[in-house]
Amino acid sequence: MATHKSALKRHRQSLVRRERNRQVKGGIRKGAKRVHAAVEAGDIETAQEWLQITIKRLDKAAEKGVIHKNNAARRKSRLTRLVNSAAAAQ
Repeated sequence: MATHKSALKRHRQSLVRRERNRQVKGGIRKGAKRVHAAVEAGDIETAQEWLQITIKRLDKAAEKGVIHKNNAARRKSRLTRLVNSAAAAQ
């Protein structure tokens, strides 16, 4: 454990940031799961709603530096292709 005053502060900051990052990433995962579940259930309208919510969350996470911008772009692309292909199949 750190003993210097600055190292203790740095540790506290890292814990706060870790918790914030976990919340953001969890929201992204939940959104993606809901998109997948809606597509599997055949509910394209719900899938499109959750797709928009998840894209917004991904953009915010990339902007804040929680995830890399290319990571966000890749996930958005995959989810969008999934929803579009399901919509085309119906």
